[in-house]
Amino acid sequence: MFSYKAIYVITLREFKRFFRQRGRLIVTAARPLIWLFIVGSGFTRLIDTNEDGVQYIQFILPGIVGMTILFSSIFSTISVVWDREFGFLREMLVAPVSRVTIVFGKLLSGTALSVFQGAALLIVAPFLSLHIGFFDFIAMVFLIFLVALAITAMGLFVASFLTSLEGFNVIMNFIVLPMFFLSGALYPVGSLPSYIKIFAYINPLCYGVDSFKHILLPGHGALVAEFPMALDIAYIAAFAILFTFLSALVFERRK
Repeated sequence: MFSYKAIYVITLREFKRFFRQRGRLIVTAARPLIWLFIVGSGFTRLIDTNEDGVQYIQFILPGIVGMTILFSSIFSTISVVWDREFGFLREMLVAPVSRVTIVFGKLLSGTALSVFQGAALLIVAPFLSLHIGFFDFIAMVFLIFLVALAITAMGLFVASFLTSLEGFNVIMNFIVLPMFFLSGALYPVGSLPSYIKIFAYINPLCYGVDSFKHILLPGHGALVAEFPMALDIAYIAAFAILFTFLSALVFERRK
């Protein structure tokens, strides 16, 4: 039986867990700011981007938003492994609700947390001389939601096969770092060697960061969006639908 109340309870539980973990809150807030203002400021002095009219620290803001979504979405799915290890997942699976409900609850909670963190990071845009109007902000929230949904669905699919927190951390770090470095967050995808571009082109975060550039870095040049916005949205949406379906399928078949 599909239950909206169960989805609400699962989502509320994940939000309470997040805000009660002060260490996680501090790291979540500090990580993107460290990358943006320390790494970004350092590379701004080394890389000449005047010809594009975009400073490097402005260029990496879409990538840092993408990084925030990536880490938040992936590691929100650690709750699946945690709940399995401590027996809470078994209690949810025998509850009088469908397993698809559990999948959507986990999916929605992870996505909502990522949207909250990604959208909050947009506060720093004016300090980087980037103007975000009301409609730009709404567009960014929609794109952040779409990217967060896709990556959370992928993380949920992978987490459904893992049985230990140690295994989750190893596998996810193996996935997260290549996804970030092949997303166009730190350098344009077009500057990568041809044999590496293949991996970038199948990376959903690559299209997510590119869609953010359409909003935050409008114009022309090597440091702005490299793909059409329609392609970005279509790929991310298809990726989200595919892994949502796969996650639901795995949970339905799991004993």
